[in-house]
Amino acid sequence: MNRMLTCVCCLALAVPAFGQKKAEKAGGDQQFIEMAAQTDMVEANLGQLAASNGDAQPVKDFAQTLVTDHTSDYNQLKTIAQQANLNVPDAIDATHNKAMIDPMQKLKGAAFDKKYIQDMIAGHEKAIAMYKKESTMAQSDAIKSYATAALPVLQKHLDAAKELAKAKPSAKPAQ
Repeated sequence: MNRMLTCVCCLALAVPAFGQKKAEKAGGDQQFIEMAAQTDMVEANLGQLAASNGDAQPVKDFAQTLVTDHTSDYNQLKTIAQQANLNVPDAIDATHNKAMIDPMQKLKGAAFDKKYIQDMIAGHEKAIAMYKKESTMAQSDAIKSYATAALPVLQKHLDAAKELAKAKPSAKPAQ
């Protein structure tokens, strides 16, 4: 009888642990959705800012590509998240505003371009790492597929940003 009671107690203690693993994974999916949404919104916002604050046309063209791609990605993310019963933020949070948007609003011209490209390289490297992880670790198969499908576009953005970083600014005629 004692052995049976011990087994029942062990089983009762183990059941919440199984549920906790599933909750952690679902929490991971929710965290990913939040991170991906913030990334998409920040990238689109900074891309729009580049139109007015940027200097070099190649940087502005790159920024417009990011606006288009990240707006499309955000819409796909919303659909996938709704299917998985997860919440998608619809505004840039205070942390991302303070860390990424506010400093860029103060820059103009070549200084904006340089910082923008540096931020795009760092941001896309971080995003690629998170998307790779989610493409294998997500609880939801739809989120795994979404993350896998988004990786080539993120890599294309990273490669383009690195090329812009290597490019020398064109000489401007004296005025």
